Amino acid sequence: MKEGYRLVWEDSFSRDGAPDDSKWTFETGARWHNGELQAYTDRQTNACVRDGMLRLTARKERFLGRDYTSARIMTWPHAAWQYGFFEVRARIPRAAGSWPAVWLLPASFRKDVRWPLCGEIDMMEHTMLKPDEIVFSLHSDEINHTRPKDCQRSTRILSPGAAGSFRVYGMEWTREYIEYCMDDEPVCRYDRPADADRENWPFDQPFYLILNVAVGGFMGGPVDDGALPCDMTVDYVRVYQRPEA
Repeated sequence: MKEGYRLVWEDSFSRDGAPDDSKWTFETGARWHNGELQAYTDRQTNACVRDGMLRLTARKERFLGRDYTSARIMTWPHAAWQYGFFEVRARIPRAAGSWPAVWLLPASFRKDVRWPLCGEIDMMEHTMLKPDEIVFSLHSDEINHTRPKDCQRSTRILSPGAAGSFRVYGMEWTREYIEYCMDDEPVCRYDRPADADRENWPFDQPFYLILNVAVGGFMGGPVDDGALPCDMTVDYVRVYQRPEA
């Protein structure tokens, strides 16, 4: 645990079966952005807890008009946080076309504040297009992946063997900065700009956590059907905050 913080929320996935519905909600359906190919379901074939681990599984199967299924779970409406230290110990798949992610969206997004004005925090993304890279990003109205590269806040870290191995993905989020780390080592930091406003720094509001494995899309790339099914396996999720938060 990071000094000065206390544990305020966790899931160590100790109960077999479906994810704990007092902590997680499924997002389901077949209409998603970014050219993704999956339908998300709430079936245990796509999301289950077994042997102390959560498994989010992408499969090759026809469902809701799509050729692939997977799972996407979120802590909304059960929990959202403003600032804190977040840790997720997970093993991401080594499967072409998979796009696992650990990320956050704000409560305001559920109240119809459009993306990217609402803001987005990406603790971890991975694609087999660059299998030894882990991606950490922030998105705002002024700074996001749809704009030129000099208007983005995204860092790619070389981590050979990350796909297929457990890593601890972490993030310290304060009013002054957001810093990402992996296996307790800082990897990149984004500081609050001096002219911070809603358009360039929408990160002073509660956000909820999302875990998912997308299939294909602009980041997932071409799918190797022979590599499916594949899992993102999650050992634990922990959220810490300072006592004054």
